[in-house]
Amino acid sequence: MVVLLFRVLILIAFIMVIYTLVQYFRNPDRKLQIAKAANTFYMVDDQNNSKKNIQFVYKGCHFEGEKYIGATEEAFEVVDVHIFARDQHELEGITRDDLYFIEQEILMRYPYAAVTWKYPISKLILTPIE
Repeated sequence: MVVLLFRVLILIAFIMVIYTLVQYFRNPDRKLQIAKAANTFYMVDDQNNSKKNIQFVYKGCHFEGEKYIGATEEAFEVVDVHIFARDQHELEGITRDDLYFIEQEILMRYPYAAVTWKYPISKLILTPIE
């Protein structure tokens, strides 16, 4: 009887370890950190949940975007996205073309959205090109 109970407990522990490993590898925050270390673009977004913010990494800089719902001609859609950098020191090396690339990626997912950049990124966008 004790041997059977011990086998069941080992089976339960084995299932919990496998479940934990699967959750670890599917974690979006872990994928963001990997993309940040590799200086690639990666976006975490739940398009069906308008209350959940967009998080993305581009060239080692972690950005976050707040989505706002509004009315379009056909339905209620995301009409405004406010983007800011989590750490302003990571913005070093980000160019205007990089910001345009990020805007295009957001507009592909939310075609009715107007992208608004928060400080200090808005200063780069508003500065005239010489």
